Amino acid sequence: MQEIQLKARPEGAPKESDFALVDWIAPELASGDILVELDCFSLDPYMRGRMDDAKSYSAPVALNSRMEAGGVGRVIQSASDRFEVGDYVFGLTGWASHAVLQEKSVRKLDIAPEHLNRALGVLGMPGFTGWFGLTQHGRPNAGETLVVAAATGPVGSMVGQLAKRAGLRVIGIAGSDQKCQVAENEFGFDHCINHRSFETAKALRTELAQYAPDGIDIYFENVAGPILEAILPMMNVHGRIPVCGMISWYNAGRLGGDASIETLSAPKIWRTILVNRLSVNGFIISDHWDHFSNFLTEVAPLVNNEQIKFIEDVTTGLENAPKTFIGMLEGKNHGKTVIKLR
Repeated sequence: MQEIQLKARPEGAPKESDFALVDWIAPELASGDILVELDCFSLDPYMRGRMDDAKSYSAPVALNSRMEAGGVGRVIQSASDRFEVGDYVFGLTGWASHAVLQEKSVRKLDIAPEHLNRALGVLGMPGFTGWFGLTQHGRPNAGETLVVAAATGPVGSMVGQLAKRAGLRVIGIAGSDQKCQVAENEFGFDHCINHRSFETAKALRTELAQYAPDGIDIYFENVAGPILEAILPMMNVHGRIPVCGMISWYNAGRLGGDASIETLSAPKIWRTILVNRLSVNGFIISDHWDHFSNFLTEVAPLVNNEQIKFIEDVTTGLENAPKTFIGMLEGKNHGKTVIKLR
């Protein structure tokens, strides 16, 4: 049994030396515990924030302890009346080959073994985040215009596809021409813009205006930075901005230190929100698990019938998790990032 531990708090972008692969021995199971042999676990941008010793909505990962992650696997030992050996489950396993979990924190999976990855992406936390943020805070109406960045990621692609099904005009923003082609050809976005083709937020805004001549009604915020600066002045009166992340600011030193976002000052943001009567809703998806069954009821049939599509970026081997995580933060992934163990 092995796990990846956090060995140093990164300054700026994480380095592989901030992590260590170590052997691990499972303790004797207490009542209600299960021992899970992982099949795969998820890598997500929020994990970068957990590496900093800073106040947030959740405690940071302690040094010399296992990196956090949601994972799926098979029960191989059980001291629980609710789970049997052979059950497939989802839980907060961390970056590891095995995990001991308490029964109250585990969800049994009603999913084919060959589709376990879906519980980490399209039918897991990222897909749920996109569905909840759009339906509860975006409040889409047919004929409106929606913009979402990280368009081919598991959150952005869910948001865009659901918005299209609701009759909206959908514009994606991504980090390469290839990703933009995927957004348009695979996920059905009306347009997708490669933000790396523009040196300034103003130039990006000029390009956006060609595809959103009547302004933007919903901006699903998961990136922030220059993209937010480009979009905010284009928001229509009574526009909605669900906020679930800010990937471009996660690495320490970026917030307020990038010349391209210096004009994104608090007075300008606040005035825009006031004048345009915008609804800006930050949300943490772990506060809303009571909606998860509704999400599965609505979205799982669409996924199974291939009416909602998804892409997974799978890397095999626990030892490759740090390098893959660093690449994901740099935008090198294509779709949902998953570490496969077996």
